[in-house]
Amino acid sequence: MRKPKMTALSVEGDTSAHDKFKEILDEEELERELADIPFEELQKARADGSHSVHFRHVRKDLKLGRANKNRPMEISSAVRVGRFREVIQAPKKVVRDPRFESLSGKLDSEGFRKRYSFLYEVELPAEKEKLQKLVKKSKDPNVVEELKNHISWIDKQLKSFSQKHTQSEVLSEHIKKEKEAVKHGKRPYYLKKSEIRERKLIKKYNELKVSGKLDTFIVKRRKKNASKDHRYMPYRRQSDGT
Repeated sequence: MRKPKMTALSVEGDTSAHDKFKEILDEEELERELADIPFEELQKARADGSHSVHFRHVRKDLKLGRANKNRPMEISSAVRVGRFREVIQAPKKVVRDPRFESLSGKLDSEGFRKRYSFLYEVELPAEKEKLQKLVKKSKDPNVVEELKNHISWIDKQLKSFSQKHTQSEVLSEHIKKEKEAVKHGKRPYYLKKSEIRERKLIKKYNELKVSGKLDTFIVKRRKKNASKDHRYMPYRRQSDGT
């Protein structure tokens, strides 16, 4: 409870106003003391008929402690809990993303690709084969459509992995050559995106040629380009006589 603001008395020596102000302060002090005294002590004081109880003495007699050193301190339920009590704050949970933490180290893309290459070389092709068998057995059109969508997703993942693998090999070969050139006093040369694409095509061409699949690949690519060109060709207008 806030203390009332003291105001200057209009007449000095006015003992009645001074006594009244002092009485207000005493009542407020008494209220504060009564707030901290257990209800049982107040009941005893009223039962004895004692109206001039020294509440400070009663408050000192109230002993709070532990019955045993291994037990927590017990407080009577009659004691009023303070308004501003200390509450143990729970520690705030800090969300950490390992991708952006310096403690996690620097991402090694090449090492990551090598460690998880089995997913694209073994797991996904095996899953694709299993789904293709289920498509042949299933008669529900909704299930078939769902299986085909999943197969399409696997094809995209395998294609993306193959492209990234080829690009990684092209860049690693170029970096290796440039390091040797720098040792001989030459300035490093950084490939453009167009040059990377060109080298990827050359590498893919050489791989198809070695494996004997070059002719098949060229035939498929010609059919694909022909269908694409045919789609954009204008149709002949039909005359009234035909």
